[in-house]
Amino acid sequence: MLNWRRDPGYEQRLRQIESETEQIESETEQIESETEQIKRETEQIKRETDQLRLENVKLRQLNAKGRELLCSAEQLYSTPDISSIPPNSTVQD
Repeated sequence: MLNWRRDPGYEQRLRQIESETEQIESETEQIESETEQIKRETEQIKRETDQLRLENVKLRQLNAKGRELLCSAEQLYSTPDISSIPPNSTVQD
């Protein structure tokens, strides 16, 4: 005859393990959800960063054109006007 005795704590331990398993599964789902949210936010940040880089390139180009225009304007306005320079006197004193 078998010497079998029922383990009185077995059912309680089984319920505890099942409860912990459900909690872990719930936490896993929450972590997966948060991970997906972080991925979406990261992609959005990447798109915004790319857009800012393009805008920076455009701004650099506009700044370069502005500097060129300023240099051209300075050259036009900084050269002396020939009509404003008095002619040299050819009469000997």
